[in-house]
Amino acid sequence: MTESGPLPEDVSAVQSSLIEWYETDHRSFPWRETADPYRILVSEVMSQQTQLSRVEEAYHDFLDEWPDVAALAGAAQSDVVGFWSSHSLGYNNRATYLHEAAQQVRDAYDGSFPESPGELQELMGVGPYTANAVASFAFNNGDAVVDTNVKRVLHRAFAEIHNVDDPDYETVANALMPAGESRIWNNAIMELGGVACQKQPRCDEEGCPWREWCHAYQTGDFTAPDVPTQPSFEGSRRQFRGRIIRLLGEHDEMDLDTLGHRIRVDYTPDGEHGRKWLQGLLSDLSDDGLVQVEEGDDQITARLQ
Repeated sequence: MTESGPLPEDVSAVQSSLIEWYETDHRSFPWRETADPYRILVSEVMSQQTQLSRVEEAYHDFLDEWPDVAALAGAAQSDVVGFWSSHSLGYNNRATYLHEAAQQVRDAYDGSFPESPGELQELMGVGPYTANAVASFAFNNGDAVVDTNVKRVLHRAFAEIHNVDDPDYETVANALMPAGESRIWNNAIMELGGVACQKQPRCDEEGCPWREWCHAYQTGDFTAPDVPTQPSFEGSRRQFRGRIIRLLGEHDEMDLDTLGHRIRVDYTPDGEHGRKWLQGLLSDLSDDGLVQVEEGDDQITARLQ
């Protein structure tokens, strides 16, 4: 290790071994085959808390419908939200933000994406992680990506990370990344975490290129930070919010009880999953700017915004 931190003395060998491993063989995803910032942004937003098996099909369908940023910016927001819901892509406000970000690119940036992580964060719904990913994969202009997979890799590989209560992952990750190589490096280290350095490691099976330096491989201690699990979609509020959006997309408006009976078989107006429960879902959707709720003298109705 170097005197300045937890990196091996021959950092260049660590870097080149990982890049060679990635370039020799890696999983193929369509967003890895493009440097188009629009397509990369779509993939990043879709991938937030959504399984990649669902993302890939939705990604192709989305681009068939809206192939570039101008097409998405000119689309009706209700169509974008309806697509998001029908493909079970998680919270519908992500679709709203993506649509608004496309309009920002069209109106404020003359149709061309900004290229730095800081500028990309000015786009609606684009946080630091997504901004850095787009800057890295579209423009080769990002910092080291640090997601849960990368943290697991660094925690296992370097004893000085493994043995610190609150390690500085970002500093180590950026020191490890070759200068000006964010596109290939971030893809490679994320692939290492996703394929070889999983929660149940597959070091030898996947030919991990870091075995000779890795603290975990040398000691057999493969503990790592807890990795959040994807909450169950079946029966979740996200699932019923999606059903509401789909139904309201098919009807001009629906009254509360009709809507309730259509979205779940055990709906009873005064029951556990009744009017109060349904009004809570509609309130959330209204706060997100997706649904308009009207209270009349004898009934409550809902429609898409």
